[in-house]
Amino acid sequence: MPRTAALNLLDAVLNHKHQLDDALNQAQGFNRLPERDRALAQQITRTVLRHLGEIDLLISSFLDKPLGKKGLAAQNVMRLGLAQLFFLDTADHAAIDTAVELCRGGDLAPYRKLVNAILRRAQREGAALLADQDVAQLNTPAWLWQSWVASYGEDTAHAIAAQHLVEAPLDITVKDDPAGWAEKLEAHLMPTGTLRLSGHKGVITSLPGFEEGAWWIQDMAASLPARLLGNVCELDVIDLCAAPGGKTMELAAAGARVIAVDRSDKRLERVADNLKRTKLSAKLITADATQWRPDMLADAVLLDAPCSATGTARRHPDVLQLKQPADVTKLAHLQGRLLKSAVDMVRPGGLIVYCTCSLQREEGEAQIQTLLQSGAPVQLDPLQPKEVGTFTDFVTADGFLRTLPCHFAEQGGMDGFFAARLRRL
Repeated sequence: MPRTAALNLLDAVLNHKHQLDDALNQAQGFNRLPERDRALAQQITRTVLRHLGEIDLLISSFLDKPLGKKGLAAQNVMRLGLAQLFFLDTADHAAIDTAVELCRGGDLAPYRKLVNAILRRAQREGAALLADQDVAQLNTPAWLWQSWVASYGEDTAHAIAAQHLVEAPLDITVKDDPAGWAEKLEAHLMPTGTLRLSGHKGVITSLPGFEEGAWWIQDMAASLPARLLGNVCELDVIDLCAAPGGKTMELAAAGARVIAVDRSDKRLERVADNLKRTKLSAKLITADATQWRPDMLADAVLLDAPCSATGTARRHPDVLQLKQPADVTKLAHLQGRLLKSAVDMVRPGGLIVYCTCSLQREEGEAQIQTLLQSGAPVQLDPLQPKEVGTFTDFVTADGFLRTLPCHFAEQGGMDGFFAARLRRL
């Protein structure tokens, strides 16, 4: 059953271009599986997506001819088997037998012998073939690899891509007393104040502090942009594109009067649930932030703009398979409109923090440069390294925040984020 579920998830992501999170929510019967089977199905699926370049190289090397559209399901069966053979702690015979078993009936039956033959050949010859490959680059789509080399240099691009092959640890933001909660949760206190639980495999809701709302899940990098507004206690702060609410909760916990705006009712329901659990408050508004304006100008705006999310591939390996250059172009246009709207919402002297979880400069540095060159009534308020903890490499020479997945690589890395702070004139 878990392998059948994984096969369905792969079909949804790779053949129908659905985000993995959406596929998980929509998969028929998935949530009725035992917890252990759900976890295994997700682990296999995510492993295939992380190592798809290596896996598809094996398939193409051992196939006499491409499978074509009719063979897409069989190709996914091979992918599941190869992920278990090479990247998971599955016995070779079990990896092969369970894959072949998926072809017992229906449209997959004609491919049963082929699946068995490919997997057995890979078992014999695959390790030698992969040993000659630069697997970090092999598992990265060419357009992304080229953009990262151009932006960060080949060594850093390689380090970024290598980090995407490592499962991300669980990061937690606490309302207060991070040192105390680090001890209670047996977590590592990172230099930014985030708590990191490496290797956590249990149910998150059973961890100490969850029910009482002492903390929420948030990648270390995602916790930084809200801090760039400084002391927000008793200030009016607008959080644009607020869902799922991590930054809303940060601002509320810091004493701000928060208006959280998102265009999706469903996504704001999640924000409301998180606020209720953490006993924090914010005013929630469903609206298109390019059109909506507040009744009164705010002291600050935090804009976490919709983006290609290429900085989150550690946690969301489907991003590497789903995003295309056209997505970056389309989203960059939307980001520019949102930035102009954010400027309109802030009083003179107030602050705007713009951020994206993208590694693409079109969605980061270029957006700020375009805004400043347009004559908008703002000026850059450069960041100081001490504002984001003891690790100074986060702040660029231009005063931007730029985190990379390979930062803190030995501790599990972090999401790739860009942020800039502007002051309204």
